[in-house]
Amino acid sequence: MPTTTTQGVTVSVTTNYLPDYSSPGQEHFVFAYKIEIRNNSEFTVKLLRRHWHIHDATGAVREVEGEGVVGRQPVLEPGEAHQYVSGCNLKSGLGKMRGTYLMERLANGQQFQVEIPEFTLMVPFRMN
Repeated sequence: MPTTTTQGVTVSVTTNYLPDYSSPGQEHFVFAYKIEIRNNSEFTVKLLRRHWHIHDATGAVREVEGEGVVGRQPVLEPGEAHQYVSGCNLKSGLGKMRGTYLMERLANGQQFQVEIPEFTLMVPFRMN
């Protein structure tokens, strides 16, 4: 499970291929990813924005940026965690994602970037 920690905020990722939503013959591969964001710092933090880089083995690169995650801007007290599930589609059965969250320390309004570790999206039959 890819994991990184930035300024006391730990981000972990797990992924799943979703064959029931995919159509490999039509170059449509759907993946779900589960993110856990854990606040190991001594400050209360709020997730403001996300910024993703999505790389497809076809050579295509997409950027996705916006407020919060799945419609929320979670506030995490020290020791708290927030989990969410989202998805991504690729034209090939192989790709990767990486990104950042823009966080804010609520006590003083200081904003900082938290790294999202790079993770691979791969259909199981490509592993052989």
